[in-house]
Formats: sequence, C-alpha cells, structure tokens
Amino acid sequence: MASRDPLGSAAAALRVAFSPDQHARLLRYLTLIREWRARVNLTGVDVRASPAALVAGALCALPFLPGAGRLVDLGSGAGVPGIPIAILRPGLRVLLADAARRKTAFLELAVRELALANADVAQARAEDLGRAPAHREAYDAVTAQALAPLRVLAEYALPLVRLGGVAVLPKGAAAEDELRDAARALSILGAEAELYPARAAVCTPIVVLRKVAPVPPEYPRRAGVPARHPL
Repeated sequence: MASRDPLGSAAAALRVAFSPDQHARLLRYLTLIREWRARVNLTGVDVRASPAALVAGALCALPFLPGAGRLVDLGSGAGVPGIPIAILRPGLRVLLADAARRKTAFLELAVRELALANADVAQARAEDLGRAPAHREAYDAVTAQALAPLRVLAEYALPLVRLGGVAVLPKGAAAEDELRDAARALSILGAEAELYPARAAVCTPIVVLRKVAPVPPEYPRRAGVPARHPL
C-alpha cells in the first residue's frame, strides 16, 4: 500500500493484507465517520489525527475471532470494531448493537453505503438482548470496545455467547486490574479469561473470555443494574 494510505501503518504492523474491495470499503467507512462526526458524537477517536485507530482494534482482534458464525458487537457506536470485522470477515454474520438511536441511524447508513450483506443493526441494550430468547447464547463471538469495566462487560457479553464461544474485548492499560476485579463475575457467569498483551503499537491488550458453562438464568440483570451494582 502507498505510504499515504491511512490504513497502511496498522496493516503493515499487523501483517494484514486487504483485498482491493475490502481496502476501498474501509476507506469509505472512515470517510462516512468524518462526514457524520459534526452531527453525532460517534466515537472519541479523532480520525483526522489517527484514522487507522478506528480499524486497528478490529485488526488486532481478528486472530481471536472465528472465521464464520455469528458475532454481536455491543455498544457499537461508530461500528468499532464491528464494521471493520464485517468487512474483513465476510463469513461472520455481524449484529451491530447500540442503545442510542442517533448511533444506530449511522450504523444503518454505513451498512447500506458499504453494501455489507453480512451485517445487521439493532437498537437495544446489551441486557435486553441477553434476556431475549432469539439472542441468548446464540453467538459464536461478542466484541465490545470502551463500553464498560470488565466485570460489568462480562455480564453484558456472556449471556449472548454459546458454550465454547468467546468474548474478545480490547482493554486499556488497566487490563490486569480489571481482570482481577472481574474474578467473581467470571466464576458466576461461567467463563475463563486470558489476557493477551498488545501485538503492536497500534493495539491495546485484549481480554478473551471463553464460555465454559451456561450463564445462570437470572443474568443479565435488568437494564442498568450491572453498571450500578457490578458482580
């Protein structure tokens, strides 16, 4: 890729190659976010300063995700990392979920503009999805970026994951502390965790939760309770 390519540094650091179609869609995705940022606070990432940051999370998460199946991206916001994952893993059926209508409006537009036949959008809270029979334990993988501390995020994500599935969760510098604080939640919710250090400068540490036992039926608790009263 040319040096002026805003995705080039992330792709080179992670040894990821895009097809021409994937490359074009990723660049169009960045353009859509730039166009919408003036109207909707989609994400805290400044794409003018670091456009690759919006796709780096998805690139860093790819090795931990299945090549096919169903994935839900919780608190998707600007579609990070769900939209780049849908572009780069066409074998995955990706649900982009967010509680805010202004954000799901952008996600719906992006899915249309990018012609993502493998992506859908849901305006819903994670807790409500996790209690809905159509979604409970229905996904091979869950992603979420900058949504909540790990012990809260575990209650959002694990009810949605099938047995043997994974939640792939990029975290920040406090990942080890979050993992320690989440020990009780993970025990209750039937998951084992592993922390992977950043693979490259464009990445952050990633926590992978592996679903090893069913989530008790009382979880997730009703909307808002996990955040107010973490396990």
